[in-house]
Amino acid sequence: MSKPIITFEDFIKRILKVVFWVILLTLLIGVPTLYILNAVFKFSIDLFALPTNLLAFVQDLLSTEPYKTLFALIVFPGFSFVAVYGTIFMGWVERKFTAKIQLRTGPMYAGKVEGILQNVADFFKLFFKEMIIPDGVDKVTFVAIPFALMAVAGALVALVPLSPTTYIANPPVGAILAFAILGFTPLIVLLAGWASNSKYSFLGGLRALHQMVAYEIPLVLSLVGTVLLAGALNLAPLSPGGPSIVTAQSRVWFIVLQPLGAIVFYIGALAELERIPFDLPEADSEIVAGWQTEYTSMFFGTYQLVNFSRMYILAGLFTTFFLGGWLGPAPVPPEVWFILKTTVVMLALMLPRSILPRFRIDLLLRSGWVWLLALAFLNIFLTMVIVSLGVV
Repeated sequence: MSKPIITFEDFIKRILKVVFWVILLTLLIGVPTLYILNAVFKFSIDLFALPTNLLAFVQDLLSTEPYKTLFALIVFPGFSFVAVYGTIFMGWVERKFTAKIQLRTGPMYAGKVEGILQNVADFFKLFFKEMIIPDGVDKVTFVAIPFALMAVAGALVALVPLSPTTYIANPPVGAILAFAILGFTPLIVLLAGWASNSKYSFLGGLRALHQMVAYEIPLVLSLVGTVLLAGALNLAPLSPGGPSIVTAQSRVWFIVLQPLGAIVFYIGALAELERIPFDLPEADSEIVAGWQTEYTSMFFGTYQLVNFSRMYILAGLFTTFFLGGWLGPAPVPPEVWFILKTTVVMLALMLPRSILPRFRIDLLLRSGWVWLLALAFLNIFLTMVIVSLGVV
């Protein structure tokens, strides 16, 4: 009788054991069998060249359409990459990062190294939990909301370029399209609150809508200065050597020329992500979990996936607009530079959770409509002066 699986470590060991035996049986039985069949029936198969030929076949397949686009959409730089990097890895980093600042230990047991597999364990826990749909909810809308949020996140992932050639989509108006898609999220959250038939959920949805009204406009206006300096709306070059927001920063990053815009974008991104100190839509000490209160199992897990995906997307947009995107010293691949910069921005977005209290909603709205809006317009005015004087 096999040993029962009690811990997540036991589960991983069991999976690795199965993989080991599959590989071993393939080498001991599959390869000799194929060799004998090849000798008897004269298939003319070179067993030693088979791995190389198989790899070359896969590379050729992925370099042709529609498989090239499908690989980009699903694997890299698509949603699978964002899910693993943003949710699994950076989710663990946030737990440890916050714990160290608050003099705690954070995850320790799921994985031998500092609980590095804790988020993987949480995924499997949520995956196997029962999906509960409460009585009285609008079932169609209630179930559709997680998929709608994933669709919005996937559309945004397609617009973030990791290099001049590594992207899913590069429309001529990518800067506008990104924020047009972002604007759908608070509306979907409001629908989630309404469909849940819960006062806590509905209050959370209303708060999310209020935040969108207060912060969405300064968030968009904070990027007008970068567009004026770049003279383009596309994030990556439309043709080799063509103009784009990233290539316009080849001499100096826009964060040097646009410090006010960067500050407004950073604060607006915190509000857009509903992160402390702007986590009013899901304030656990006031309205349980806000608009997420009635969601369980992988419905709730989907929200966590979407939240970390949106954090990666907004950090990637900050990197693209203010930190020169993939630009860096030549020996390092541009994708690596982009991911490193994005990781630093994500850490900056995580920091307020550890050190700041939650804002009251009246202070939140006032700061959005008064201070951030004024700073955004001041940034546009100063940018117009710089452009008209020919400084850049």
